[in-house]
Amino acid sequence: QVQLVESGGGLVQAGGSLRLYCAASRSSVSINAMGWYRQAPGEQRKLVAQITSSGRTNYADSVKGRFTISRDNAKNTVYLQMNSLKPNDTGVYYCYALGFQYYWGQGTQVTVSS
Repeated sequence: QVQLVESGGGLVQAGGSLRLYCAASRSSVSINAMGWYRQAPGEQRKLVAQITSSGRTNYADSVKGRFTISRDNAKNTVYLQMNSLKPNDTGVYYCYALGFQYYWGQGTQVTVSS
């Protein structure tokens, strides 16, 4: 099993920045990719950004150029730097790790006020 612990969410004004952190517990499970999904109120969970163990990244079109995902493989930690935040970035951000299955964090709230 893999346990994920997230931190870094909060309330910020539009145009501001936040940095999210997600640390995965040590385990024998091989993690191929880590990333973040966002779930806005009344909507389905959607992919925000992903990074593979080799460092390849993938972003939702809505965050390209504003968000940067990075990963420290030695620490099993993934980071999401969010700049130029917009009100529609608001939601619960869930960290995930992909091995033989998806493992999920508990979620961290990000609220961007206009």
